[in-house]
Amino acid sequence: MDTTTSSNGTIMIVDDTPGNLALLSDTLSEAGYRVLVATDGLAAIEQIGYLKPDIILMDVVMPGIDGFETCRRLKSDLTTTSIPVLFMTGLSELDNLLRGFDEGGLDYIVKPIRPPEVLARIEVHLALARDRQRAENALNQSPFCALAVDHDGSITWLTPAARAMLADFIQNAPINVGGHLPKPLLEWFKNGRQNADGLADEYRTHTGFSIRMAACQNVGEYLLLLKKCSGEWNLESLKDALGLTFREAEILMWISRGKTNKEVGLILESSHRTVNKHLEHIYEKLGVTTRAAAVAMVLQRTGAY
Repeated sequence: MDTTTSSNGTIMIVDDTPGNLALLSDTLSEAGYRVLVATDGLAAIEQIGYLKPDIILMDVVMPGIDGFETCRRLKSDLTTTSIPVLFMTGLSELDNLLRGFDEGGLDYIVKPIRPPEVLARIEVHLALARDRQRAENALNQSPFCALAVDHDGSITWLTPAARAMLADFIQNAPINVGGHLPKPLLEWFKNGRQNADGLADEYRTHTGFSIRMAACQNVGEYLLLLKKCSGEWNLESLKDALGLTFREAEILMWISRGKTNKEVGLILESSHRTVNKHLEHIYEKLGVTTRAAAVAMVLQRTGAY
């Protein structure tokens, strides 16, 4: 095993054939990769627990658990699911190829191994994996968390930060790919998809975050953006920035938190008719016609929550 550190990345080879291990190890080491070696699936999983590779070259036929089962176990673990797996096999039957993809494999390398092909495939998949990691890191460092859902509200992708935020919302229930949105969010999502523009108004939760729907390039998939709310509004700054009265700023704050006109009236000890009148003035001053548009303008121009 080559244990020298390299900037090119770390590759794990999982194969029980000494000749294949030697050929691949020499090829990858000469190309500047750090090489990890395992001769069976269980040894690979144990070793990955100590050091995660950037990509795995996985033989299909091995003693003990085969390559497909090893890949399935890696993909079912949140700590290893993102590691790209490339299968190496001499099998050409369609059923075996399809099974590998079903278990989470990204590509196949057909034996006998050709070093130039191996290096080319590794470079492509490493570049894709690093681009994805950059995007996820950027999301995790931004004010927004993100997840994607299909038309039924089943989660197809989410960032670790989104998982943690949603778990807060529903108190310790597991949030994973394949599961559904929590019930209140699921109802909001389905209602929003029925709107003319297909986008729902912003939803605010009792645990202090907002969620909104955005366009997604994949057909039948929707991107949801979550943002932690500070819970504090600077009403003096808000009224000065938007040319509102203090009472109008208060009303705008409460409607942004999902309160009805009647509820705002009770909170401010005013009638809902008075609240309606204030809202008319707010809409006129902001140049909008709906509650959602008024709140969106505040968030866009002031960042207030």
